Amino acid sequence: MLKDLYEKYYFTQNYNCAETMIRAANEYYGLGLHEKEMKAYGGFGGGIQSGNTCGAVLSAVSVLSLKVIEKKAHDSANIKPVVNMLIGEYKKKYGSIMCKDIKNVCFLPEVRCRATLETSCDILESVIAEFDKKRAKEKCFY
Repeated sequence: MLKDLYEKYYFTQNYNCAETMIRAANEYYGLGLHEKEMKAYGGFGGGIQSGNTCGAVLSAVSVLSLKVIEKKAHDSANIKPVVNMLIGEYKKKYGSIMCKDIKNVCFLPEVRCRATLETSCDILESVIAEFDKKRAKEKCFY
């Protein structure tokens, strides 16, 4: 499970939420990202360093993009529905995708955003599983 990997990045190596999600997902899903590419996610932490969209959400969207888009988003009919599914799950859980809103509910100084990361791992895994199931079902009709 993706959730089994996040702790080593978040607690042991002290990465922020966005860095943690992309690093754990890179390992779990074999995305093939290199160190330099993963550094690009650092600025997404803390809601793009400003309390805006949660860094874990942004990294999860990036993971979906890497898994769903073949060449470019404009040519990928699946990216919009799968991202909307992901965002919908966050909104169901937290009522928002904004770091400042989620943090008000989940942040604890001793474990920081642990609950948000665990939920993010669960949401991302379930959305990918649902997408894979739908894609497999559609291939059966060809």
